[in-house]
Amino acid sequence: MTAVRLGAVGYLNARPLMYGLERCPRFSLRYDLPSRCAELLHAGDIDVGLIPSIEYLRGDEYRIVPGLAIASRGQVASVALYTTRSMSDVRSIAVDTSSRTSVALVQVLCVRLFNIQPTVEMRGPDLRDMLERADAALIIGDHALLLECPAVVKKIDLGEAWTTMTGLPFVYAFWAGRAGALASGDIGVLQQARDAGVAQSDEIAREYFKNVPGRQAVGARYLRDNIKYDLGDDEQAGLELFYRYAAEIGVVPKAQDLRFF
Repeated sequence: MTAVRLGAVGYLNARPLMYGLERCPRFSLRYDLPSRCAELLHAGDIDVGLIPSIEYLRGDEYRIVPGLAIASRGQVASVALYTTRSMSDVRSIAVDTSSRTSVALVQVLCVRLFNIQPTVEMRGPDLRDMLERADAALIIGDHALLLECPAVVKKIDLGEAWTTMTGLPFVYAFWAGRAGALASGDIGVLQQARDAGVAQSDEIAREYFKNVPGRQAVGARYLRDNIKYDLGDDEQAGLELFYRYAAEIGVVPKAQDLRFF
């Protein structure tokens, strides 16, 4: 049987979903930035990708692997806006080039929560450079989790902002691919990998930060307390609301129903 080409994300928060998959002959695994993972899936260069959730609406009638996601309810710690200003005074935002969903989330929150309409500029995740060029900066992933924020800079956690506004979790990414890309047994293997990975947060953090022991406790706590790996009813409701809001402001042409393998 031909191996399924899996496009994974290298960030710490994705590692529990891939736990043990590198040793599974059914899957051929590669790691990329979230934005690149979406590009590869759109181009047909991988069969299933851990894609930013907004990219589901930009694809070819994808199917979602049921039950699995990278999500948060409240503080996420690794998706944040940084600014020295009140949000009401922000007129421009520099956004991390590796992000897709978080950029859409910022745009939704600007309209619905902060009541502003800033310009958006894509930049690399360098806080000093970003704040020299814009009033606020969006940084995601490991860069945001480990960033030592200067006292004059305020960090606005976007997971917390979303849940405060809606009462729902926010879904950042999930496994998705074209219909027929996975057999039913493949779905079970992916779900088992998640279950095993969630149970091994300390081990994952130790391995991920093996050369920086001082970060291991931070990483393990983040995996246990901030990131959720379920795509249940509340997560689906949050995802559907995000899609509706994104479509209303023109980030995507239209919202779509959730379709599963």
